[in-house]
This record gives sequence, structure tokens and C-alpha cells, in this order.
Amino acid sequence: MKIKKDDLVIVTTGKDKGKTGKVLKTFADSNHVIVEGMNEKTKFKKKSQQGPGSMTKINAKIDASNVALIDPETKKATRIRVEKDSKGNKQRVSVKSNKVIK
Repeated sequence: MKIKKDDLVIVTTGKDKGKTGKVLKTFADSNHVIVEGMNEKTKFKKKSQQGPGSMTKINAKIDASNVALIDPETKKATRIRVEKDSKGNKQRVSVKSNKVIK
């Protein structure tokens, strides 16, 4: 998976299409990501003797194919490729602007 935690992404399909957010967590085994403020679901907690019931919003997983990384230079969606620098270290490079993504 080429998307990592703290990357800025844009949602390309679904009910949140066009919205941008920061990646909070990645799940490489299932190819899913959790994006801040996207795909919100309501979770209910039953009332008990310790306290009243409550309703909270949680961010659900989004498939990684439904988000695209935002190019730091053009601020638009881009694909990325992995290249090696002169020292042999891998780095992510934007396809549109050929800039290294940190």
C-alpha cells in the first residue's frame, strides 16, 4: 500500500466524494484506511447502572482504492510511484509533478 499514516488524501468515490482529510490509520492486510472526518458511523451505547446511554460518531474504514494522495505542489489528486534515491533508499514520488512526497 502506497498510502501511509498522516498523508493528506482526497476521497474519489462514495458519499464523501471530493472531501479531503488526513489518514489516521492504515490496514495493509485488508487494504483499508481510516480518514479523519470521512465515512462516519453512529455507535450506540446501552444505558446501564453506571451511566446513561450515549451515541458517538466513529470513523469507519474506507478501501484504499477509493482515496487518492494529494500532490503537495498542485493540491490535486495524484498517483505515486516508488523510486530509489542516490543512496538506495526508497522514496515516494508524485507522478504529476515529479516531487518527493514526505
